[in-house]
Amino acid sequence: MIKKEVLTGFIIGIVANTVGLFLASMILGNDEGFISVLKSASAEGFLGKLVSLGAILNLGAFFIFIKKKQDYRARGVLLATVLIAIATFIIKFL
Repeated sequence: MIKKEVLTGFIIGIVANTVGLFLASMILGNDEGFISVLKSASAEGFLGKLVSLGAILNLGAFFIFIKKKQDYRARGVLLATVLIAIATFIIKFL
């Protein structure tokens, strides 16, 4: 039961980050497509920053789960955020 709750929170964290990445790329992309924004961000070296902006939605999901006293789901969102931070760190230094 606990593993299922953590997995649910992890999936919600990944989805929230993906949606946040999409929103950030649409806001900062100047009417370009999502894929072209990601390609240009990668070429110009700020893909990690764009991914980090996408992780802001995880903050909302985390606090919603804390407020509803769903601590294991909040733990899953936190795990997803840490994984995204590690991925951003790797992207930055490659």
